[in-house]
Amino acid sequence: MQNNFREATVAATTTRVLRLLSLLQDRAHSGRELAERLGITDRTLRNDIQRLRELGYPVHAERGAIGGYRLGRGSTMPPLLLDDDEAVAVAVAIGLAEDGSTGIADITDNAARALAKLEQILPKRLQRKVTALRNATAIGPATTGSREPDAPVPAAVLTTLAGAIRDGATVLIGLDTNADKEIEPYRLINWQRRWYLVAYDLETHCWQAIPVAQMRRAVAGSRRFAARSLPDEDLVAFVMRHIATTGWKVQARVTVLAPAETVIARINPAVGVVEAVDADTCVLLTGADALETIAIYLSMLMMDFRVDGPPELVAHLRTLARRYTESVALAS
Repeated sequence: MQNNFREATVAATTTRVLRLLSLLQDRAHSGRELAERLGITDRTLRNDIQRLRELGYPVHAERGAIGGYRLGRGSTMPPLLLDDDEAVAVAVAIGLAEDGSTGIADITDNAARALAKLEQILPKRLQRKVTALRNATAIGPATTGSREPDAPVPAAVLTTLAGAIRDGATVLIGLDTNADKEIEPYRLINWQRRWYLVAYDLETHCWQAIPVAQMRRAVAGSRRFAARSLPDEDLVAFVMRHIATTGWKVQARVTVLAPAETVIARINPAVGVVEAVDADTCVLLTGADALETIAIYLSMLMMDFRVDGPPELVAHLRTLARRYTESVALAS
């Protein structure tokens, strides 16, 4: 009986100290506020603060009317407390870093170790969310040069889509430009800090690469579906082609005076689709969110080309040509 009482007391104290740590990680608090939130006396609060300090947490106390307790920076890395959403967000972000999407050469091994430690202690309900999102996601190819603006998406939408992909369940999505529709989700693609969903549209009966940023909401349905034959064995390539031909605000058609194989070797799949005309000429169908970006892409080709459209791009390139010509004349 005495041992049970002692164990219950230790457990209650540990739970209370962890809750205190969670409060301090949020912001600074007065001693009275902390005592009231935890339902303890000032003396017990001081004892719990001391316990945290002994564990390596640098809890600072300040006197005065605006004084109180706050968590400072220490010389060591003590454990962190994360709520459910924070834990899922950190695990997913580390997972993307492990896949090499950060562009940092020596981060992969460290990210893998950090993710293993986090996954070891995640509750099963959170582990299922993280695993579903990781298994449902493929990473698009790395790019160089100009990058399009970010298109952030809510984590709840991603976890809903990933869970539906895992379960083979339809999803009801609401898009910016259309009424709600039911789709069969198959794969999430992350490219240039943007998310796309490869899905079969049950309304139009066609495959789509849907920008997740355009979804107002996503609700998992209860109806299960049998997997269809995919539109491409490489769904990343499918999304890249979709982005190049329809996924941008501005589209362009360019004739390049070089063999198609040479141009394909120079560009990223998302920059454009290349169609051969003859042995020495090809057509590049490309796009971006701004004319300026397309102009940068074309300059990076380092090949002769002719813009077939749109007229706005031709006018922009003429302006650039004039500026470049004048800058060289001034330099000489």
